[in-house]
Order: sequence, then C-alpha cells, then structure tokens
Amino acid sequence: MFLLTSLGQITQAQTDADALMIPKNMFCAVASFDHSSWTNYWEGTFKRNNLNIGTLSANSYMAMGNYGITNKLDLLFTVPYVTTNATSGTLKGQSGFQDLTLTLKYLAFQTEIGKGIFSVHAILSGTLPLSNYEPNFLPVSIGLHSQTASLRGLVNYQTGRFFVAGAAQYVQRSDITIDQNAYYTTQMIYSNRVYMPNVNNLLFSAGYRSLKLNIEGIVSQTTTLGGFDIRKNDMPFPSNRMNFTTAGGLVKYSFDGVTGLELTAGGNYVLKGRNVGQSTDFFGAVQYVFDFNKKHAK
Repeated sequence: MFLLTSLGQITQAQTDADALMIPKNMFCAVASFDHSSWTNYWEGTFKRNNLNIGTLSANSYMAMGNYGITNKLDLLFTVPYVTTNATSGTLKGQSGFQDLTLTLKYLAFQTEIGKGIFSVHAILSGTLPLSNYEPNFLPVSIGLHSQTASLRGLVNYQTGRFFVAGAAQYVQRSDITIDQNAYYTTQMIYSNRVYMPNVNNLLFSAGYRSLKLNIEGIVSQTTTLGGFDIRKNDMPFPSNRMNFTTAGGLVKYSFDGVTGLELTAGGNYVLKGRNVGQSTDFFGAVQYVFDFNKKHAK
C-alpha cells in the first residue's frame, strides 16, 4: 500500500509468514521498530516523484506476542503505533495506534520426506482498527481502517539446517467510511462508504535455520483484486489498485548467556509496484521467550 508496503511484510521469528512454532505453554514477547521511506512512487504504472511530498517516511513501534496453546496451535497478536512524515509540501504527518492483528497458526501436517521434514501450516488472521484515524489522507494516513479476515496456507521443507518455504494468502477486506459525502473513482459516487477490493499475497523464502542463528531471504508479491489507478497529479485513494513485489531478508540471533533472549534485524525493498511508493524498509526487534512449563512443573 502507499504507506504500508513494508509494514505488512515485516518478518521475524514465529510469525504468520514462517513455519516456526512455539511449544505449548511458552510465550514469546517482542518489541520491534520499523522504518520505511520512499521518494519515488508509481502513479498507475508510471514511476515518478512528487516535489510536494519529497520523501515520505513511516515509523512503526510494535508490541507483539506469540503463545503456544498446544504444540500444534499458536496464538499471535500485534499492536502497532505508527507515525508518518513528508519532508516537503503542506501535508502534515499523522500518528496513532493502527490495527490490532490476531492470528491462529496451526501445524496441520508434518512428515519425513527423504532426509528432511515437510510441513503444512494453516494460518487464520484478522485485523481491527484501534483508533479513529482517517484513511482518506494518503500518503500520510497511518492505515486504511478496514477490518480484514485472511487465510494463509504455508508449506515448508527443511533438511539439516537449510529450508525452503512458500505461502499463499487471501485477504477479505470490509468497506470503510471516509470524511466526505462524495468521491470519484472511475465514476462519481455520492456516499461516504468506500468499497475495498480484496487482496492476495504470494511469498517464497529460503535460508539457514539453527537454534542459535537464522538467516532468511524473502520474496513477496501482493496483488489487489480490483480498484483503480491514481489519476495523473492526483492524490492516492484507499481503494486504489495497490500491487507490489518486495525482496528482503532477516537475521535472527539467540544468545547463549541469556536463555530466551533473541535479536532480529532485516529489511526489504519494493522492486516493482502499481500505485505504491518504492519504499526501502529496515526493522529490528528484541524477543524474549518465557517458559511457563517450568512453573507448572513445580
């Protein structure tokens, strides 16, 4: 999306975009920071800049958690606080709590194939806006204010310490309301209600995974199933067709001296897009794993 091409693609340990599961009665608490910025963007398929915006940046401060309900079922949540800023022009940056994300991640199938382990995961997610932010102020809006429900299927094959994975996701989005009673898409609409097209996402990842060190490369393609292009020299609109391909990676390190403490760092870059900014994104996170099995054993 215009602001959120990167925020939705943040990948750390044990998320809705990987095959890592946390064991029963263990909880992984995460504090993370993400910074993305772009100067060039695609107006439809035409790549350009805009001197009235300059460089658009977004910072996201996130509290995240993952709890092992069973060894095959995890519950995850994410709460982001987002700020935006444009270096030129008169658009004032926005800030506030964005959308709560809740996810159930299920290990549906696992078997040995050759010298490796093949697994299939089913991942159900939903989002709910946490504040009354305005979605129709792109590119400085902190989000699109749409409630969503998504289903992702993920397959993973690991042999030794090397793995490959692929995933496909479908996102159902609710309509939104904006602070005006008429707007133009490809025709004039006299309403404050905006139809939001649904979205799909394809993801491929590969890398090295051990108890101490993870190194991962990720390519992702997000496609909006409908919408329309930004008109020439016009502002973006929440229901624009926002497509983008990103490539990135991450490194996660687990400390020997402090059991449960992990650090993650990474980034990604928008290679190609439509009605989105060509953003560069960097993120980092501190993770700590609490083992409640120890308390139960006492």
